[in-house]
Amino acid sequence: MVGHAGARLLADLADATGLTAAYSAALRPLRPRGTGHDPGRIATDLAVMLADGGEAIADLAVLRDQGEVFGAVASTPTAWRLLADTDERTLTALRSARAQAREIAWLQAVEQGEDIPAVRAAGRMLPGLVLDLDATLVACHSEKDQAAPTYKGSFGFHPLLCFLAITGEGLSGRLRPGNAGASTASDHITVLDQALAQIPDVHRHGTDILVRTDSAGSARRPSSPTSETYGNEKFVPPSQSDTRSPSLSATRSEPYPTVCGIPPWTRTARSVPAPRSPS
Repeated sequence: MVGHAGARLLADLADATGLTAAYSAALRPLRPRGTGHDPGRIATDLAVMLADGGEAIADLAVLRDQGEVFGAVASTPTAWRLLADTDERTLTALRSARAQAREIAWLQAVEQGEDIPAVRAAGRMLPGLVLDLDATLVACHSEKDQAAPTYKGSFGFHPLLCFLAITGEGLSGRLRPGNAGASTASDHITVLDQALAQIPDVHRHGTDILVRTDSAGSARRPSSPTSETYGNEKFVPPSQSDTRSPSLSATRSEPYPTVCGIPPWTRTARSVPAPRSPS
């Protein structure tokens, strides 16, 4: 038994949702002559390799050695050059490509009679999306670019990530040095804005959105730029004196049922502290 059996399905999913083609369009400036490996296929193969448990670019060999399954896979130097040539403008184009593919995937799910699962709160099923925003520590054992000592005494990175809690989709992330602050407001703003941009328009503008953070997200700055960017929703942070894990909420104008003693929400969102964990 091996853990690579479903890797081909991931590549097929990327093709079916248009992700590979969108990556190709986003990375076309890096391949001006149009020769060699398709950069969109290289990016997709790198993603499949990581999802399959790979940890380094050289792990593409697992896919490359199965040519009958994955086709022509780029060499390690070719993949390395693609990553080295990727700049901030290219990353922005790749984010747009991911958003396009996600919208197609969600529409395909609706065509199959499925939709984004509802949130369960206080025994009730409530419509809406839940975004989890949190930082994590990634240790490394050599002096890589941006690696630095962490607050826990280790060495590595301190990326900030945002996931869609209901489906587990990774919406956005920011690679940061190990000594980056857990409550850096500018990083929270950037990651949250990029995560919201990944949500298809029909859900971003017509669905209740709850953003959950731990106490590191209680800085007041994240609410202002976000509410300016997405004017239909207003994000309100919890009180900084509240030591419980806070949540930010964005709501529609329709009344919402009372849950856990919280009054109905209106256009101005309420701060909803996350429940305490059992001690």
